[in-house]
Amino acid sequence: MCGIVGLFLKNRDLEPELGALIAPMLSVMSDRGPDSAGFAVYGAGRPGRTKLTLRLPEGMLSVSEMIAGLESVMAVPVDIDLRESHAVLSIPNAAEADVRTWLAQAHPGVRIVGSGQRMELYKEVGRPEFVAKAFGLSQMSGTHAIGHTRMATESSVTTDGAHPFSTGPDQCLVHNGSLSNHNAVRRVLRREGLTFDTENDSEVAAGYLTWLMREGFNLRQALEASLNDLDGFYTFVVGTESGFAVLRDAIGCKPAVMAETRNYVAFGSEYRALAMLPDIETARVFEPQPATVYAWEHG
Repeated sequence: MCGIVGLFLKNRDLEPELGALIAPMLSVMSDRGPDSAGFAVYGAGRPGRTKLTLRLPEGMLSVSEMIAGLESVMAVPVDIDLRESHAVLSIPNAAEADVRTWLAQAHPGVRIVGSGQRMELYKEVGRPEFVAKAFGLSQMSGTHAIGHTRMATESSVTTDGAHPFSTGPDQCLVHNGSLSNHNAVRRVLRREGLTFDTENDSEVAAGYLTWLMREGFNLRQALEASLNDLDGFYTFVVGTESGFAVLRDAIGCKPAVMAETRNYVAFGSEYRALAMLPDIETARVFEPQPATVYAWEHG
């Protein structure tokens, strides 16, 4: 099972409405994945600064203490946006390594779930409509977003196991399916210097793409290579700083449908995730073909 949604806005005038458009898409996929949910939104970025999305441990006593410690490390005021169990830090690029080191030492329970100039990533256990509401998805703006509703198969129901998975700056992946060779691929990627927080097969897929892009592949080339290197049944939707891409395995047994208008491109595991979008009645609606990469980017 599991449900995937994605929305890429061609019309920049719609950017303030991104969250309001994708939130109901995520909610309607609840019965495909009631265990947990998550989403990544690509909003405004600031030159020379990185966003770190943190998941705070349950029962963390003092966020203000963490902020004070960060300000002492960076010697400048911390720009922080608190949303329920998550916090988004905006920090100078040059401070990222020091901030990561300090967090690992001073607050080892704090998990960095995403980073990048534009990406913010939120995920939590619970029904998707409640997760979206808790983090205020419908009020968020941006150019594109992807989301996932999970029915656990390969690992237990935890926030760590929820999607999206991010293993590189402004990169994340959501996945419906199951990889049969993820343990072997994980061992290869660890030798290449990647680290993993879970035993989830989807995190391996995210790490695989990050590794190939680090080696010089573009996103399309990395996804095409995955058709040979990743075994199993899958539909991937991948977010990057400039756009998103879709890939189904060569058999294409996992459901997927897309819609394109002059204003947007949308993805859903089922058509009902797209049915409430504006102008859907005049959209080009199609099923992405197996073993074919579909990608859209802003220039």
